[in-house]
Amino acid sequence: MEEAAKLTPSFYDAQAYGIKLEQLDERALEVLETLNDAGFEAYLVGGCVRDLLLGLMPKDFDIATNARPEQVKGLFRNCRLIGRRFRLAHIYFYRDVIEVATFRAQAQEEVVSNRYGNVLEDNHYGTIEEDVIRRDFTINALYYDARAQKIIDYLGAMEDIKAGRIALIGQAQQRYTEDPVRMLRAARFAAKLSMALEGEAERAIREKRELLKAVPSARLFDEVQKLFLGGYGLRCFESLQRYDLFAVLFPDTQTSFAHPNVDFARYSQQMVETALRNTDERIANGQSVTVAFLLAAILWPIYQLQYQGLLKERGSWHSAMYEAIDLVLIAASERVAIPMRFKTMIRDIWALQARLQLLFERYAQQGRRFKKSMLNDEKMINVLQHRRFRAAYDFLLVRQSAGEPVEAWAEFWQRVQEDSQAVALIAQAAALQDTRRPYQRHRRRR
Repeated sequence: MEEAAKLTPSFYDAQAYGIKLEQLDERALEVLETLNDAGFEAYLVGGCVRDLLLGLMPKDFDIATNARPEQVKGLFRNCRLIGRRFRLAHIYFYRDVIEVATFRAQAQEEVVSNRYGNVLEDNHYGTIEEDVIRRDFTINALYYDARAQKIIDYLGAMEDIKAGRIALIGQAQQRYTEDPVRMLRAARFAAKLSMALEGEAERAIREKRELLKAVPSARLFDEVQKLFLGGYGLRCFESLQRYDLFAVLFPDTQTSFAHPNVDFARYSQQMVETALRNTDERIANGQSVTVAFLLAAILWPIYQLQYQGLLKERGSWHSAMYEAIDLVLIAASERVAIPMRFKTMIRDIWALQARLQLLFERYAQQGRRFKKSMLNDEKMINVLQHRRFRAAYDFLLVRQSAGEPVEAWAEFWQRVQEDSQAVALIAQAAALQDTRRPYQRHRRRR
């Protein structure tokens, strides 16, 4: 409270820094206006202000206000309150969401935390000055006043942005203890913004990274999506490696990077990097992506080791394959909870690798290259009409790019897909799949 009272804001002309009203989300401006007209303070805050200053297009326009969540809900019929740890108001505009958070204050009594010191419940409301010091990094503590078109800076964030510096607000070890996920956010911002972590913010990660093991695995899954599906996933991976954080999320894969077989160790890392590079390129080109494909690549080296070990014991490749799949996914989910629908996709992509190989080898043994008559083969039809065929073929190409000797398989399946009858079979399966997709609302990710 006393610390917040001492803060003196600096005001900057937003237009002088390149921020114009037409760059802002009209729905966010509508929410701001409604809150202001009702007598409340309301500002754009955090990442959207930061990104606009850096010449980036924000994916979200979040709002901070002195209105309580229940008061926000009373102003908007399309509002839903969410969260227990932090009570938030989500205002829905068809598929998109404007998030409104009430100014937070330091708790005057003991906050609810677990035995590791991680905060579990913290709904304490206050002023904008108190809200500032509760945020994680200075660059995320900028406020934009739409009516005055001013940027409000309490902590020298404008200087940090100019210097390309990511600094924590408060004592680094304490802030990471309160919420260990801040370490992942630090690594992500460093990658996304091409900025460097301030010295103490970096040093404290090495001392506190083990606290991430106490974070709920479902929350870590959400963070993995933010890290790898933002269009800069490869840079995030490199950032996680720099701060030894990837090993906390995917310990078995990290172990494979140091495998005694140097070639396999190199291939294992190339598999991850190739998949991330491929995903970044697809996002840049406006193509669809799924975290399941990335997870399939990240865990693939572990699956291969598990499968080879079980094959020696079981003798049957089929039973060894499915047992290996289950063991790898169960182990991975202990750290990063993978929802069942994504586990199913991973299972399909991996199992199809075997079917792609078997069909290729079957025809290769007969000395036959692709011929149109092969498309009358029931097994060939089943593979082409599998809902994950395209993903499985793309995965095969990633394996090839990572250094696996699968060029002949990839060439064969490329020839298959050049045939008009095969194209029709694949399109028919894709159309059927589209009719089964449920409608889902979603919030755009930061």
